[in-house]
Amino acid sequence: MKHLIKFLLLFPVYFACCCNSLWAQELPSYSLEQLIDSALRNNHTLAIKEWQIKEKLAKIDEDKIKRYPSTTLNGNYLHNFNLGELTIPAGAISESSPTTDRSFTVGEHNASTVGILAYQPITQQAKIKTGLEADKTDVRLTEKEKFKLSLQIKQSTEQLYYIILITQKQVEEAKADLELAKSKLNDAENAMLAGKAITADRAGLQANVADREQNILKLNIQIQDYTGDLINITGINATSLKLQEVDPAIQSLNGVDEYKNTAKSSNADLQIADLNRSKALLGIKASKQSNIPDLGLVGGFAHQFGNAITPANNPFVGISFKWDLQGIFSNKQITRQRQFQLRQAEENIISTRDRVSNDIDKAYRKINQAQALIGVAQKAVVYRKEELKLQEDKQAAGKNMTTDLFNTRSLLAKAEADMYAAQLSYLMAVTDLNILTGK
Repeated sequence: MKHLIKFLLLFPVYFACCCNSLWAQELPSYSLEQLIDSALRNNHTLAIKEWQIKEKLAKIDEDKIKRYPSTTLNGNYLHNFNLGELTIPAGAISESSPTTDRSFTVGEHNASTVGILAYQPITQQAKIKTGLEADKTDVRLTEKEKFKLSLQIKQSTEQLYYIILITQKQVEEAKADLELAKSKLNDAENAMLAGKAITADRAGLQANVADREQNILKLNIQIQDYTGDLINITGINATSLKLQEVDPAIQSLNGVDEYKNTAKSSNADLQIADLNRSKALLGIKASKQSNIPDLGLVGGFAHQFGNAITPANNPFVGISFKWDLQGIFSNKQITRQRQFQLRQAEENIISTRDRVSNDIDKAYRKINQAQALIGVAQKAVVYRKEELKLQEDKQAAGKNMTTDLFNTRSLLAKAEADMYAAQLSYLMAVTDLNILTGK
């Protein structure tokens, strides 16, 4: 009966542990490529840019229509309460005409007109063409902004991914330190029982254990925060993520000048700056074309009922001319404004080119620094593994203390964490360089 009661009391705990274990086993793991794909697929700002591109493409189709005749249908109906009269004085036409004045009613009470009017612009074709070029520049500009945004999303995803992996390695190192602190505390407690240690030593070692536990807790909190940011940026519907570890591969580098030459034609910021310059030039061109008189062909057909004086059917064709003289003076000021915009765009190109060049130098320098750190860290790992092997042999022979073995394991965990951090720092620097060169 006691065993049954004990089983019933412990069953909820046992069931919860089993569920947690199954949940942990079923938690899917994500590679960096999967996370990047998810981030690009689920990002709302990127989707907005795609809709903006479609909007600007529709604007091109709208402006293309302006090259062709604009056709207007019109019609109206009037009910005239008072009708006019036409009076012919006596003898006005000939000697045989009536000797008295004669009056004729002009029009009818119900009058209506319908017609169609078409206008084909001629001199404005050049300005329309410039407007279409500006629309196409807007499309390319938005496409480059979308491309830049996708690179930023990719970079943010990679950085969070690598930071989480680095922090997880730091947790492993901290756990090794905790085992070492616990081993030292255990030795001290045994020494106290044997009368070879004092309470103060034990209190200090207990504080060391608490410090190690606090450090592990802080690192786990950091992992939770970074994971939350990664879930948010990738749009994955989950409360936690399991990341696949990477095996960092060192790549050979080209000369830094080669990367700078590639960036001149492929860097997203430089392309955006150049497109802004092109847009400013088109704006100047359009403002000058606004001074051209508006000359075009006019044609149409009109049908009217209710006025006997004018013909019922009236086809017509002609030329329309309009010239806004005041616009000549205002366009001059608009041209000045757009020339200032051009100067700003040119300055921005120079500034962006210098910034990209400096960023490439910095990323290139970080890659070389990380490679040097990787080499040193790999040596440290090799030596710590050899040291651990010696300590394990001594432990088997009973020639060292348990704390010596835990201390070596702690040092090995630190060396491995440092090596992994250096490798991932190298990959982050490579990512920065690839983004700067537009890859």
